[in-house]
Order: sequence, then structure tokens, then C-alpha cells
Amino acid sequence: MESDVAKYLDELTTEQPNPRSLGIDTKSTTEILEIINREDATVPEVIRRQIPAVAEVVEVVVERFRRGGRLFYVGAGTSGRLGVLDAAECPPTFGTPPELVQGIIAGGADALVRAIEGAEDSGEDGAKAVEERGVGARDVLIGITASGHAPYVLRAMKRAGELGAAVVALSCNRNSKTFACADYRLFIDVGPEIVAGSTRMKSGTAQKLVLNMITTTAMIKLGKVFNNLMVDLMPVNEKLVVRSKRLIQMATGCDAETADRVFEDSGRRPKVAIVMVLLGVSGEQARQVLQANEGRIGQALESHGKRRG
Repeated sequence: MESDVAKYLDELTTEQPNPRSLGIDTKSTTEILEIINREDATVPEVIRRQIPAVAEVVEVVVERFRRGGRLFYVGAGTSGRLGVLDAAECPPTFGTPPELVQGIIAGGADALVRAIEGAEDSGEDGAKAVEERGVGARDVLIGITASGHAPYVLRAMKRAGELGAAVVALSCNRNSKTFACADYRLFIDVGPEIVAGSTRMKSGTAQKLVLNMITTTAMIKLGKVFNNLMVDLMPVNEKLVVRSKRLIQMATGCDAETADRVFEDSGRRPKVAIVMVLLGVSGEQARQVLQANEGRIGQALESHGKRRG
């Protein structure tokens, strides 16, 4: 008798043969790459059509952040790794505390570097992971899965909902089981994969793009970006120190010597240094002005009758 999982997979778009890549094993290297590239190029357009739904999720994330909440990603395999990746990149990029955006992957840290495929079958572990992180009513949890049937993700989403969190499903199949567990649904219909069932390809690309869109837009709305500069980055290595000083110069038009000085005087906080230069104030005064204006440089300038450059 055919298993329930087999029946479910038979219905998934991502599990079907892609007519545009049939016979790919007979093609030259260049032809294979061209097929992959053509298929990958369809992903941004699919996402574009879902921007209203993504925007709704962003608004929820921003609202929860402002209430002191957090954003959690939950996934297995490629989906889980992409969630962990996006979460890990937020602190150095936007100067956020590591607990603000967190990635939860079936199988734990070991699953980041090697496949632990059986881990996704434990729904109990998914629920437990949510409870251990203290997910609650101020938080948002996004379940990420291409096919939408991983018990680990489904139970994590259900438990998060029971605990009062806003729950989002990000999936690439119309009949994803995750949609029944979610308050918000992001259906990114990438169609059949280039290699049937290999959801590390178009599905993974789509997931990464959407996660980047959610966190980047949320951080912009929280004042982590001025014009198009990531002014809240954490200068934790030499490259980022150099980048921070360049950002100060680009944002203010000051010379390199001034950028060096205010960078140190600000406690190595580019955003504070920028306000110091633009308003001609001390580091402490710049911090106070930013605090009074939700950390937004543009708003801080307007409050002092200054125009952004």
C-alpha cells in the first residue's frame, strides 16, 4: 500500500519532472548551465507577484520587534540552513542582538554542515525547540519548507501558535500542510525543479530571497539604514572598520581624518558618528538625539531642522 507521504509527494509541484530540463543529462556543460540559469531567472518574478503578502509579514515583524518581540525561523535541511544563515547575518549587518532573529533547524547545529534527514520527522522535537526558545505572544515564527510536510516544522508552527506567536508559512507548493498552521501564508510557486525534487535549487533560491526581503525591509523600517547605507553595522573586523569609516564619509561628506576621529569618539558606532558630524554634537548628544527619534537618522535631522543630504 502506498504510504501517505508518497501520496502527498505525488501531488507536489516541486516533485514533478520539469519539461524544460528533460534530457539535461545529455547536454553539454554550457547547455546545462544555461538551462539552470533560465530556470533560476524565473524566481524573482514569482516573488514579485507575492510582494503584497510579503509586505504584510514585514509589518507584523516590525510591530512585534517594537513590542520587544523576536523573529524565529524554523526549517529542516536546506530550508533550515537558510533560516539560520539569515538570522546569523543580522547582528553584523544591522547591529542587532543575536536573540532578535533566531534560526531553528531540525537536527541542531550538526545539521548545518551535514545532512541529518531523519531529524525532520520528529514533530515532538520541533515543539520542544519552540518551547526551549521561550516563543511567546510578542514573537513571530516563520516555518520554512519547500514541500510543506516536515513534521518537525509543522509541530513547531502549531506549538508557536498555541503560545500566542504570529505564525507564518513560507512554502513552494500550493497544498503545503504548513498553510493550515499559519496566520500568514507566503506561497512562492517556483514550479518543478530543474532536477525533480531537488528543492535546494529554485525553492532554496526563492526562500533565501524572501527571507532577505523580510529582515532587510524590517531593519530599514526600524532605522537601521540611512539612505541606502547600513549605518548600524557592527565593526567587528578590519574590513568592517574600514567600511564603517567609509560609510561615515559617504553619509556626511566629511574627510577621512574627521571620519577616523568621530568613529573613535562615537564608541565605534557609525550611526552615532554620522549624527555627530551632521548635527555638530558630541557622541553623548548624538546618542540622545537618536534615542529620542527611534534610532532614525533622517528623523533626527528633521527634528533639528536639518535636511538629509
